[in-house]
Amino acid sequence: MPRNKTNGNLALVGYDDIFKNSTTPLNGEAVFEIPLDELNPPEFHPFQVNDDESMKRLTENIKRYGVREPGLARPREDGGYELLCGNRRKRACELAGIPTMPVIIREMDDDSAAIAMVDSNLEQREKLLYSEKAWAYRIKLEALNHNGVKGDMLSVDVLSEQTGESKNQIFRLVRLTELVLALLDKVDAKQLAFNPAVELSYLSQVEQTVAASAMDKYGIKPSLSQAVRLKKMKKDGTLTIETIDAILSEGKKPTKGEPASSMRFRKYFPPEYSQKQMDAVIVDLLKNWKAGATV
Repeated sequence: MPRNKTNGNLALVGYDDIFKNSTTPLNGEAVFEIPLDELNPPEFHPFQVNDDESMKRLTENIKRYGVREPGLARPREDGGYELLCGNRRKRACELAGIPTMPVIIREMDDDSAAIAMVDSNLEQREKLLYSEKAWAYRIKLEALNHNGVKGDMLSVDVLSEQTGESKNQIFRLVRLTELVLALLDKVDAKQLAFNPAVELSYLSQVEQTVAASAMDKYGIKPSLSQAVRLKKMKKDGTLTIETIDAILSEGKKPTKGEPASSMRFRKYFPPEYSQKQMDAVIVDLLKNWKAGATV
């Protein structure tokens, strides 16, 4: 979320212009038709807006019925509005050729805006990627901590009560925000399972990048046991780039025509080496070893 402060004005256009364009109040708050070019996404918005099949359906629905649920925004110091909720609807309006969108304008500080953004999107969206939920939970936890939680409840207790997720699951989800983008994208694409991803999040960014490269090189998904081993070696201070590659290469399936017994040697060779090339190197090494042994 951008760390902006509101200036007390309802809007940066004329007062009369705003209320001239207001529609029927919703839950006591007026709804305004705001030009799309005045609506800006938050500086950090964890919820994706994609031109996919779901967007096509939303666009057609808006063409037929209009935007039936207004967005939520707050004024920005440098003009226009920060659209906290409704960025998918805004994109659908753009695709439908509709120049304005109904929006509730609300004065909010940064933490209140962050909480409103997360809550409204969690309510509106039926399916969330792991990355979206992870960052949404982290943003809300940080905002709750800034605001101070009432009574003896911790921010994670509040979030657990609101979402129905266990505290342990919330912590594990938030761990995903420590992943480098290459690994987090693999989690969303189901190329990396959730539990191994949590374990890999304890590796450094460089180590995670090496792990992501090894996954691509060998075409594998790390198992939970492999990820746990890597995490333990990281904790013990024995993890190296070579061991990351060696451990992850264990899951590589033999290529067509490559004997399974050769897989124990595969980790010592570049991935582009054929079985014939590996055999040639091994034979040369054995010849040299034999010649030295008989001297």
